[in-house]
Amino acid sequence: MRVLVTGGGGFLGSHIADALSQAGHDVILFDLQPSPYTRPDQTMEVGSVLDRERVEALVHQVQAVYHLAAIADIGHAMRNPRPTIEVNVLGTLNLLEAARTAPLERFVFASSIYVYSDQGSFYRVSKQAGEQLILSYGESFGLRHTILRFGSLYGPRSGPGNAVHDLITQAVVNGKIDYAGTGHEVREYIHVLDAAAMAVDVLDASFADQIIHLTGRERLTSREMLEMIREIFGGEIEVNIKGTGMIGHYIHTPYNFTPRLGKRLIRQTYIDIGLGLLDYIQQRHAVLVEENK
Repeated sequence: MRVLVTGGGGFLGSHIADALSQAGHDVILFDLQPSPYTRPDQTMEVGSVLDRERVEALVHQVQAVYHLAAIADIGHAMRNPRPTIEVNVLGTLNLLEAARTAPLERFVFASSIYVYSDQGSFYRVSKQAGEQLILSYGESFGLRHTILRFGSLYGPRSGPGNAVHDLITQAVVNGKIDYAGTGHEVREYIHVLDAAAMAVDVLDASFADQIIHLTGRERLTSREMLEMIREIFGGEIEVNIKGTGMIGHYIHTPYNFTPRLGKRLIRQTYIDIGLGLLDYIQQRHAVLVEENK
């Protein structure tokens, strides 16, 4: 199929775009800036999901949409509610309106397993609204859709604001990690390459009109994650858990009351979190050494 990936230059979006291309799909990336990860067999389009005419023109060129464009940093979303709602909710609405009249076979939406947690601030609110809009468009207009609720992602191409990226960067640059939380926060980690591969799998007809949890097999407290990173560094990293709490961030299990259940999708083969962390630490170390020459 020909597939549009909004937010295709981002951390998760670029990996999903690559996985789609590797599966033989014709991929169009749509993002605010040209993606440094664009492959020769992909098309890059620069623009905003708030541009209704541009969005409509692109959606009418494809058979499937992966919608990942969003303000996703929780801290940024807390400080900027209006742009968060505009981009995350109105941008989704623009795509859905275009999808009503397009020959679309699937609308895939990137959400979060924490979408019905009691934390997450305006980001959580925007993802709740996005899910409800998509479900309503499915009920009212027959839009075939799949909602993907991702766990905590880590791996190559992540940047500031990604929890694992920030912890590893502190370890490499400072030789220590200062962590603002209590250590009891629970995350369900999934390597971005596993998440991207499974995101492509859901184009199968059996996943139409489904809510799917993509969380992998790794469920750790932040204290366990910090200890694993410290061990990978040979125990030479100082870890300071401040216990001050992380306002607006997810604290406990994502399995709070959920109005609509989601099915959990796990592949038989996956990237072990220890090996995934080791590989990413090696990559970050190489990049940071190069930057500081």
